[in-house]
Amino acid sequence: MAKEKSIYTKDVILVMAASFFFMFSTMFVNPLINGYAKSLGASSAFAGVIVGIMSIASMFLRPIAGNLTDKLSKYCLSLIGGILIMIGVIGYVIASASNWLLIFRLINGAGFVLCTVCMSTWLAFLVPRAHVGQAMGFYGLMNALAMAVAPALAINVYQKTGYRLALIASAIAAFMMVIIIQFVGNRANPKKVTAKKKASSSHQFKIIQKNVLPIAMLTTLFAFPYFATQADLVTYAQERHLNVNVGSFFLIYAVVLLVIRIFLKNFFDTVKFGIWFWVSIGATLIYLLLLSTMKNNLMMALAAAFMAIGYGVIYSILQSTALLLAPISEQGLASSTFYLGLDIGMAFGPIIMGLISDLLPIKFFYPIQLLLLPLMLIVYWRYHTRLNGAINHH
Repeated sequence: MAKEKSIYTKDVILVMAASFFFMFSTMFVNPLINGYAKSLGASSAFAGVIVGIMSIASMFLRPIAGNLTDKLSKYCLSLIGGILIMIGVIGYVIASASNWLLIFRLINGAGFVLCTVCMSTWLAFLVPRAHVGQAMGFYGLMNALAMAVAPALAINVYQKTGYRLALIASAIAAFMMVIIIQFVGNRANPKKVTAKKKASSSHQFKIIQKNVLPIAMLTTLFAFPYFATQADLVTYAQERHLNVNVGSFFLIYAVVLLVIRIFLKNFFDTVKFGIWFWVSIGATLIYLLLLSTMKNNLMMALAAAFMAIGYGVIYSILQSTALLLAPISEQGLASSTFYLGLDIGMAFGPIIMGLISDLLPIKFFYPIQLLLLPLMLIVYWRYHTRLNGAINHH
């Protein structure tokens, strides 16, 4: 048990709790913002822009956050991020017209980007290098729990209280995150670099960590169907007249993921990338087929369970592999490169699938996403030596 003790320190637990709250805050807003924008007079198109602007802004801000994370303390950046999220959400609550939402959405987005890049890097900083996989597994679990609980709670609270009061819960969650990080002892200041090294590296602003590029590509491909499902599952079920309880889909997903992550926690740092990849691509194939042919709640529950394997597990493997492939001095940049892949999947999954569902009958919504699988295979075959070698790097 001594080994277990070394990874779950007070600081690790506090950073994980803080990461739950900032993610909760953001995911709580997501299902409400579209309807709220319309209630303030936005057209459907403009409401869509307000929803999407956060992911688009993220893509531009990620590299900046990644470079800052490697130069400033993780505490300092997380604090700024948490405060920006809070300002953004309070702005939503007091906004008098929908164009104000756009401005506050950008502030919220800037805070979210700083927190995602910073918190994962901070957590990786607090655990021994050989336990990065396990730490990222639990970090991902905090995110997955927030992603499952917050939207469901948001919809229930909003139905009882209306938009403005419901959104206050999101501001409180951001405030909690700001308070929690005050108690973390190790502020994760960047390691001092020698003058010689500094001269060679300090002038370079890097947009991506190049070793992590294949990870970013795979992250986009695996995230694409997940976010397309998150955006469109409810309408998909309605248009196909399916008698299924889609509200519980992401809850089942989160519960299965929780069980898998606890059960597999000791394998995240020892099993090579390729094994996870083959399991996940197989599970992705199964859940896309299940969603294509879904008729009842059992098929939906199975699809959610396979999505937890197909996306939920590979997500934390991709994240920890990204950190292992990059040098210690570029962990923030590695993290921002991984998240850049995620942003592209998050922004373009719903947009592209939205366009496709306008062009093709709804029954093709999932079968067409099977085209992503050959692309995953191509990326994997091209880089499999590097990806499988990551685990030996420490």
